[in-house]
Amino acid sequence: MSFETAATPEAAIDRLESLYGAAREALRHDLHRFFETGRAPDAEERARYRYPLLRVMYEPAKMSRARTQRGYAKFAVPGVHQTTITQPAEFRSYLLDQLTPLVEEFGARIETGISGQEIPYPYALEGGDELGRGEVTASELARHFPTPLLSLVGDEIADGTFDLVEGEPRPLSLFDAVRTDYSLRRLVHYTGTDWRAFQPWILLTNYHRYVDQFVRLGLAEIEAGTATALITPGGIRIDAENFDVAAVERVMAAPWHRFQMPAYHLVRPGGGVTLVNIGVGPSNAKTITDHLAVLRPHCWLMVGHCGGLRLTQIIGDYVLAHAYLRQDGILDELVPPDIPIPALAEVQVALQQAAAEVTGEQGDQLKRRLRTGTVVTQDDRNWELRWAKERRRINLSRAIAVDMESGTVAAQGYRLRVPYGTLLCVSDKPLHGEIKLPGAANAFYERAVSEHLKIGLAALDKLRQAGASIHSRKLRSFDEPAFR
Repeated sequence: MSFETAATPEAAIDRLESLYGAAREALRHDLHRFFETGRAPDAEERARYRYPLLRVMYEPAKMSRARTQRGYAKFAVPGVHQTTITQPAEFRSYLLDQLTPLVEEFGARIETGISGQEIPYPYALEGGDELGRGEVTASELARHFPTPLLSLVGDEIADGTFDLVEGEPRPLSLFDAVRTDYSLRRLVHYTGTDWRAFQPWILLTNYHRYVDQFVRLGLAEIEAGTATALITPGGIRIDAENFDVAAVERVMAAPWHRFQMPAYHLVRPGGGVTLVNIGVGPSNAKTITDHLAVLRPHCWLMVGHCGGLRLTQIIGDYVLAHAYLRQDGILDELVPPDIPIPALAEVQVALQQAAAEVTGEQGDQLKRRLRTGTVVTQDDRNWELRWAKERRRINLSRAIAVDMESGTVAAQGYRLRVPYGTLLCVSDKPLHGEIKLPGAANAFYERAVSEHLKIGLAALDKLRQAGASIHSRKLRSFDEPAFR
């Protein structure tokens, strides 16, 4: 099928939807035919199972070179830029946000057509249970239909390791269609919720107590009319129509324990908030952010627990990270530890202002509760057993807290161009004899969890009001794809 020039970004997305819908439907039709009759597709039929391709041409010689202070939707160099697209209807708003400035400010020309990248058959099936029909095995399907090949799924564009051939099209986005589809399915697997439920503002936590508070606050917003729904693992949805006194029980009974990193989505007009309990450790932190990144969220914030390293800190105090001593080890090849992970001013200011508003404290009074400094992120929960070895490095870093996720989350935000920030709550002081023991949480600590979550939500509200300004140019490389 030939490529067609689109008159407007809207027209381009319309055609992407049409092409993708036709390809997906053809694949689904032939799969079900195979389940029922055993008839495999021929070469001509299989050629229909391909992702649509979006191509954008930028020729500055025909117009003055555009200049913008925006951190995205701009070209690093002239030429042809392209990417394959999946789920264009679901990503319509994002695509429109990227394409409109490229056309209006840079005079770019848009073309759409069919790519050579096949749609793996599992990505055409909604629930996956369709594969249980009859006695068709995965190996039989792989003989006749496109399968997910991990050799074709990678982050070479985001990591800057792709081969750029002179005269060939450049990447238009950080993730192509097959990489996006891979992560969309992983999100469902890990979180127990449909990927379409994810909201553009994300909170990550490492303690289920924050989930309890999030559910209570979310239900209160639904009752007040400021939120439209709360979606929980297992597909449970609470909205105004089924809101009653048993709503909390229904949410708490959700099968979250079946999923490694359960997610809860508070749907609001104009963009809500998703809370993911990522559990403990840098591996989980990297895993979930690898997949969340394909949704191109506006921001993710870490609001979890940490160990306080300073004598003056008390249980329930807050730590606003402005730097990270990364000893997690999991990203050392992709983002070496000697690469600085900058604090994003807009996020830092939003967190500090939110803390002042929620706690009602200002100046020195706020500083006694909220301390700004370096956070050490470890890959060993029992790092205290190596204190004699760790002491000098922690002293040199002037670190004020230690955890197992924040540095990873921040490095992933830097690597994958998602604005990030960290506000932690001190839950123990391992160097000063205040360790986590059963029953150690007191009333002040209980209050701090609720207050902490409210600060995170308030900070996201402030960032939402700031709009596009949070997509910092600090996160863009010099040869960045045009899309955010």
